[in-house]
Amino acid sequence: MNAHAAAVGANSPAPGDVLLSVDNVSLSFGGVKAIENISFDIRKGEIRAIIGPNGAGKTSMLNVINGFYHPQEGTITFKGRVRQAMKPHEAAVSGIARTFQNIALFKGMSTLDNIMTGRGMKMKRNLFWQALWFGPAEREELEHRRAVEKTIDFLEIQHIRKTPVGSLPYGLQKRVELGRALAAEPDLLLLDEPMAGMNLEEKEDMSRFILDVNEQYGTTIALIEHDMGVVMDLSDRVVVLDYGKKIADGTPDEVRANQDVIDAYLGVPHD
Repeated sequence: MNAHAAAVGANSPAPGDVLLSVDNVSLSFGGVKAIENISFDIRKGEIRAIIGPNGAGKTSMLNVINGFYHPQEGTITFKGRVRQAMKPHEAAVSGIARTFQNIALFKGMSTLDNIMTGRGMKMKRNLFWQALWFGPAEREELEHRRAVEKTIDFLEIQHIRKTPVGSLPYGLQKRVELGRALAAEPDLLLLDEPMAGMNLEEKEDMSRFILDVNEQYGTTIALIEHDMGVVMDLSDRVVVLDYGKKIADGTPDEVRANQDVIDAYLGVPHD
């Protein structure tokens, strides 16, 4: 067991227990219902996919989970704590990290420095000590740099550690973004279309890293992805949204055979 897994083991649910529960959540923007009365859970140690056609409410659901949106109805329970309103930085402190559909990196900064930003919530020294970079602040930064170097080794990006990310190919930028999220040592990692725009080789690499994060780090993962082959290969369970409503929830085989899911992806008109 790695150090992160050991550290979170004492105050997290046991593998297979519910880590996060979404209960009767509804979210509206004006008169538009983005999410309507959605309930599902994510168990510790699993890869949980959230799928659906464009406009189904998937990203809105992730934004509710990590506190960017506050639902008008329903609750989120994370590690046994019920919450209705939480800001994104509070979600990060509690153990939730995420990546985004559109890459959100600091393009002029190196790979190493971008991933270091993921350690921000773990830095205890104030700006005064960090500016001096002396004594406790120096020791703390060196400790965080060692953790980041391990993440860089894990993702096999040692050769670009000093390269500005704006000059990197798209697939490597997505890997750096994953590294920044991993640097926070999350209990729950939210991945919003991590393979969008990738070629086949890049998708295979990212799939391998997602599986390794889950198996080696013990990180629970919630995944939005449009590539159904990837979803069915990686996921333990799948929840399907359509027009902001849940239409299916189960194993990949159960979801694949569900007629409502087949209709939604084939574009069958709704009555």
